[in-house]
Order: sequence, then C-alpha cells, then structure tokens
Amino acid sequence: MAEVAHGNGIKVIISSIIPAIEYLWKPGLEPAPKIISINKVLKLYATQNNFIYLDYFSAMVDEKGGLKVPDYTAANDLVHPNKAGYIVMEQLAEEAIKKALIEE
Repeated sequence: MAEVAHGNGIKVIISSIIPAIEYLWKPGLEPAPKIISINKVLKLYATQNNFIYLDYFSAMVDEKGGLKVPDYTAANDLVHPNKAGYIVMEQLAEEAIKKALIEE
C-alpha cells in the first residue's frame, strides 16, 4: 500500500507499533520484544524508501518495554492508550503530517 500510495504522489507516513508488555487476556505471549523487532523493520523500510517514520514507541515506552503506567495506559489494561497517551500520539501525528506537507 505504501508503495502504491507513493507511486501516486501521496506522502507516506509509516508509524511504529505502540509498546505493550503483556496482553492480559492472553498471558505469556511476551509482545514487547516482538514489537521492538517489528518497529526496527518498519523504521528501516521507511528510511530506505524516504517515507516519514512516526515513532510512537519511543515516546511512550517504559523501562520494561511496555506502555508507561499510569502515564499512558491503565494498570488493568497495559495495551490501549488512555487520554494522555492519545494526546501524545496526536501531537506526534500532527508533527509527521506537517513534515509531509512541507516536503511537497
């Protein structure tokens, strides 16, 4: 999709996956290292193709590789951003969009 969009003159923004330390509804999956690995691939792909990389992960991750609790998620969730988390995401998305518009 990104290459088709780019080929049609659309500015592409590739975003990271937000951090998650555990899926409480399915324990034991250990998503944090998998998310880190996927984000590395996404960033490399964006860099290689001159796409904008929107890094939610770095702004929201705690020392264990999960969303910061209680800053950006609830302790009984660990996956979905709370209002403060969405505000961080909004600000980062707006910056990426502005960057895309400037590069036109």
